[in-house]
Amino acid sequence: MKKASLKNQNKNSSSVETPSQKKPFIEFDQASFSYGNEKILENITASIYPEELVSVIGPNGSGKTTFLRLILGFLQPTAGKVAVFRHYPELSMSRIGYVPQHLLYDPAFPVTVMDVVLMGRVKRGLQRITLQDRKAAGNVLSRLGLEEFADRGFQDLSGGQRQRALIARALAGDPVLLLLDEPTASIDRETEAEIYGLIRALASTMAVVLVSHDLGVVPRLSNRIMCLNRDLAFHETSALTGEDIQDMYQCGVELVHHHDHHQERNR
Repeated sequence: MKKASLKNQNKNSSSVETPSQKKPFIEFDQASFSYGNEKILENITASIYPEELVSVIGPNGSGKTTFLRLILGFLQPTAGKVAVFRHYPELSMSRIGYVPQHLLYDPAFPVTVMDVVLMGRVKRGLQRITLQDRKAAGNVLSRLGLEEFADRGFQDLSGGQRQRALIARALAGDPVLLLLDEPTASIDRETEAEIYGLIRALASTMAVVLVSHDLGVVPRLSNRIMCLNRDLAFHETSALTGEDIQDMYQCGVELVHHHDHHQERNR
C-alpha cells in the first residue's frame, strides 16, 4: 500500500513533519466515507505513529466517530484506503483497545466490573475465559485503582468509575493502539483530570487516538491535533490558533496558550 502522507487537506494549514521514522500504525490514503449521498469524510490522508497521542477535534457531526469506526473496521471507506498495522483494519482488532463514549447495557443484567474487563480478553466469539485472562484483568484493575470494585455491579459505579472500567477493558487485551471516543463526557472535573493523566501516561507505551471537545486540555495533552470537519488538517499543538478553531467550528473562539495552562474563551 502506498504510504500515506501528512499533507494537510485544509488548504489554509501547513504541512507537518512526521513525528518519527517508525512505520505508521494507521494510514488513511485519500479515504472518504458517505452514508448514501451524504458525505461524512472526504479525501482524508493521514498517518499516526507509535507512542504518540493524536487528538481529534471538530464540531458535532464532523465525522470524528466515523473516523474511529473506519480504523476499527466497523465501516469501510467508500473511496480510498485505510490500513492499520499495514493490513485491513478488521484484521488488526486484536491489537486495538477501544473505549466508546457510552456502553450500551441492561442495568438489570447482573454484570460485575470484572466481567466487563474480561470482555477485553475475548478476541473472538465464544472464547473460554482462562486463569491467565483473570490474572491479566486483575492486573489492569489494580493499575487503574479499581481492584476493590472487581466484584461490584457495573451499574453501581459512578460515572468516572465506569469510564475507568471501560479503559481497563480496553487495556486488558494488551493493545498497542488505544482509541477513545469522548472518554470524559458526563464526569466531574476531578475525575476528568485523573482520566486525562492516565491517558497521557498510556501514550508513553502505545499510540493513542483521542476524540475530544475539550479545547482547554487537548493542546497540552497531545503531540498533534487533527482538526476534522469532513476534511482534515493536522497541527502541532503549539501551532494551533484560535483562527483554526473558528474556521472549523464557525464560531468566535480564542484558544489561549500558556506554558502549563490552556483554556478556551468565547468572544
